[in-house]
Amino acid sequence: MQETLKRSSTSNADVRQLSPEALWNNFADLNAIPRASKNEAQVIKFIQDFGAKLGLPVHTDKVGNVIIKKPAFKGMENRVRVALQSHLDMVHQKNAESNFDFSKEGINMYVDGDWVKAEGTTLGADNGIGVASIMTLLASKDIAHPPLEALFTIDEETGMTGALGLEGGLLDAKILLNLDTEEDNELTIGCAGGIDVTIKGKYKSIPTADGSIAFKVQLKGLAGGHSGMDIHKGRANANKIMNRFLREASTEHKLQIHSVDGGSLRNAIPRESVSVVALPEDQKGSFFNFVSEFEKTIKDEYRSTDPSMQIIATTNPVPDSVLDPGSQKQLINSIYACPNGIYRMSPDIPGLVQTSNNVARILIKDGEYSVLCLTRSSINSEKLDEANAIRSVFELIGADVSYGGQYPGWAARPDTSIVKLMTEIYKELFEDAPKVNAVHAGLECGILGTNYPEMEMISFGPNIHGAHSPDEKVQISSVNKYWKYLLETLKRIPSEK
Repeated sequence: MQETLKRSSTSNADVRQLSPEALWNNFADLNAIPRASKNEAQVIKFIQDFGAKLGLPVHTDKVGNVIIKKPAFKGMENRVRVALQSHLDMVHQKNAESNFDFSKEGINMYVDGDWVKAEGTTLGADNGIGVASIMTLLASKDIAHPPLEALFTIDEETGMTGALGLEGGLLDAKILLNLDTEEDNELTIGCAGGIDVTIKGKYKSIPTADGSIAFKVQLKGLAGGHSGMDIHKGRANANKIMNRFLREASTEHKLQIHSVDGGSLRNAIPRESVSVVALPEDQKGSFFNFVSEFEKTIKDEYRSTDPSMQIIATTNPVPDSVLDPGSQKQLINSIYACPNGIYRMSPDIPGLVQTSNNVARILIKDGEYSVLCLTRSSINSEKLDEANAIRSVFELIGADVSYGGQYPGWAARPDTSIVKLMTEIYKELFEDAPKVNAVHAGLECGILGTNYPEMEMISFGPNIHGAHSPDEKVQISSVNKYWKYLLETLKRIPSEK
C-alpha cells in the first residue's frame, strides 16, 4: 500500500496543490488505495489508521463500516450532534484499451482547466470527495463545528450492504449530512430504491458448420454513465444495441452466435460489448456491408448522446461450437423484449424518473448465459412490478430469475429543520435558491433511516459529471463552493433545545 501511495502522490502533484489544499491532499491519499465495492479491506484500514493517528475513537462494526467521533469545537459543545456520511468504495471502470490494474495501482489524476479527471479510468470523486471532506474536518484544528460522528460506509455501489448492515444505537446524531450528491445547486431529500434482477440459464450448443468464417464484433465508444442519474438522457445501452445487431444480422445472414460479453457493473450504463459469430464464408462481403450500414443507422439514432460510438468487425478464429438455432432465437428475443431505460416518470415531481431498469451485464459463453439488471424506483410496488415484468420475459424460455440486493427508497421530508437551514444558508451565500429535490439514484439515507427514523437527513455535494464511467470528472471551483457551504452549515447548526 505504501508503494502505491508514493507512486500516486508523485503523479498527482498538480491535484495536491489545489485549494482547499487539505481536502485535495486527503483525496489524493484516498485515491492511492484500491477500493472496489466488496473489496474494501485496504481502504477500511486506511481510514482506521487515519482516525487512530488523530487520537480519535474509532469503531468498526461487524460489516466493515467505520465510525469516528470528534468532540465539538471549543464553545460549540451544546450544539446538535451531526453525523457526516460518505461511502468508501468506488466504481472501478476503465476504457477497453487501458492496462490499468485497479487492484494494485492508485488512480492517476490530472488537472484540465477547472476539472480534475483520471487517465482512462473512473476518478473516484463519487464518493471520494465526500470522504476526503470528512477526513479534513476530523483533522482540522481551526474549523468551527458541532460534535461530529463520521460514518464511512462500505459497498454502497453494489448493494449498499454497509448501510443495510449498520445497527441502530451506534450513532447519537440528530442530523445526518450525506455528502454524495453530484450537482452543487441541489439539496437532495429523497431517492429511489433498487433491486438486482439476475437471470441465468443454459443453452444447447452445436458444432460450427463446415465452411464457416468467424468474426469478432466490437461495439465501443458509448457514453455510458450512472444507471440512475443518467438513465433519462437517452444514452445507448451497449447490451441492447449489440442484441439488436445480432437479431438483425441473424435475420439477413445465416449468422450463428458463439459468445457475447457486454457491460460490467449493474449501476453503470454499459459502454461496450463484444460478440463472436460465425457465418458461411461466401457471406463475408455482404456481412461487412451489413455492419457498415447498421453502424450508420445506429450512429444516426444516437448522434447526440453517443457521437463516438463504433461497431468494428474483424476476422476471428473459427470457434468449435455455436448456439443451436432454437436457443439463439429464444435468447435474442428475450433480451430484445427486456425493458431498459425509463419505465415510468413521476406524476408528482416534474422531471423525476420514478421507475427504470438498466440491462447492465450480458454474458453468453460455454453453454450458459446470464443477464444482470438493476431496477430502480421511488415506489416499492412499482419497482417489484418492473422486476416481475423482466422475470416474465425470461421465464418464458426457462431461465432461472432471482432477486437480490434490495434496498428501500428515501421518502422526502421537505419541512425538516436542516432543509430549512441549508436553504437559507445557500440563498445568503450564493444569492440564489437551491433545488430541493429527490433523485433517481440510490442513496444510503433511506436505509439508514430504518434504524434511525428520527434523524433528519439531507444530501449535497460538488459538481461531478460522468460518474461510474472513465469520463468522470469533478469541478474544482464547485468543490470550493461546496466546501464553503459545508463549513457555514456546520458553523450554524443550532444548539440543543
